[in-house]
Amino acid sequence: MKTITLHKHIDTDSLYNQLKQNVNPLFKKQRQEDINFEITKVGNVIEIAERDIYHAILYRIEVVGEELDITRNEHYTDDVNSLALESILNSMFENVSGKLGTDLVQEG
Repeated sequence: MKTITLHKHIDTDSLYNQLKQNVNPLFKKQRQEDINFEITKVGNVIEIAERDIYHAILYRIEVVGEELDITRNEHYTDDVNSLALESILNSMFENVSGKLGTDLVQEG
């Protein structure tokens, strides 16, 4: 799990909507693959999965105030699609934080 701080309060619904709207088009542009990720939200948790290829949730993002607790599925850490998705998510988190930037609080 890693924790990223965005230095401002994050609205879970807003982040969910941004991910839902942008992840698949950005992934298709970057990887040139026709993979559609399922993005769901329950409470303050957003999950990203693709159940036709992967047998479990790829990313679980819990919004806690100014921080995002991100769990990546350990079975797919070296998978090229998972790595591309992580790169997209990191860029999106930087955009959400604006001029304040992001900080990696912990990883482990």
